[in-house]
Amino acid sequence: MSRQTSYPQLVLFGDSLFQAAASISDGFSFQTALQSQVLRRLDVVNRGLSGYNTSNALSVLPQLFTPPGPGVPHLKYLFVLFGANDAAVQIPTNFQHVPLDKYKANLKRIITHPNITAHKPKIFVVTPPPLDEIRVTEIDKANGHPAALRRTKVSASYSEAARQVAAETPGVTLLDLQKALMDRAIEKTPGFNPAGPALGDPEGGVRGYLEHLLPDGLHLSAESYRIFYELVRPHVETEWAGTPDEDRVGYVLPDWREASWLEEDSHLKGKSL
Repeated sequence: MSRQTSYPQLVLFGDSLFQAAASISDGFSFQTALQSQVLRRLDVVNRGLSGYNTSNALSVLPQLFTPPGPGVPHLKYLFVLFGANDAAVQIPTNFQHVPLDKYKANLKRIITHPNITAHKPKIFVVTPPPLDEIRVTEIDKANGHPAALRRTKVSASYSEAARQVAAETPGVTLLDLQKALMDRAIEKTPGFNPAGPALGDPEGGVRGYLEHLLPDGLHLSAESYRIFYELVRPHVETEWAGTPDEDRVGYVLPDWREASWLEEDSHLKGKSL
């Protein structure tokens, strides 16, 4: 009896920032671009869970990731992006907050969970993106909240915590999305004073180019997803880079020109149909 072929997986595990990565905006989809890059070698699996914090993620992790075994695809790459919801402030109308120390502990438990480490994947921790508190405040108050659910300085501290977790965990690579987006925003904001308030900070700051990168103050625009993809791309590209023929290396199923079943039709080799 033949065994079903299983493709190794690249998994995006996170909150709405990964869930929305499957969508097409302004002609671009982060997940589609990534899947196109690794087509026939890996399956890109989206496990973005809108609204989830790291405590929620730990609760469902055993349902999403199982140890290696018969019929279980190999987890080759894992990208983890949580923190935007953990950083929500404690107010009576929102229950997503996870204290900073617990967030760090949770994040480390996720990336060192035995169901994951048994696969020996390449693990990447992504920093939560910047926050445009000016815009978030407008939207949250319009939705009936007494104040903004998230704050610039608090969100920045969770991004820093993600950096620390990546640095403290052997074999884990940091992808600093927060820095990449803020660098772009500063570059595109004329007259920005780095010695003054941060972009998006209501205490004397301005939205600047964050308006284009974070349309609702929290979630990513197509431009932001393109920047994010450029952070990810080199880490899943190099082992297959080369000429078109070399790009076939790593295919789960053989290229049609190299397939064993062509022996009976050897006259077709080298000819396109």
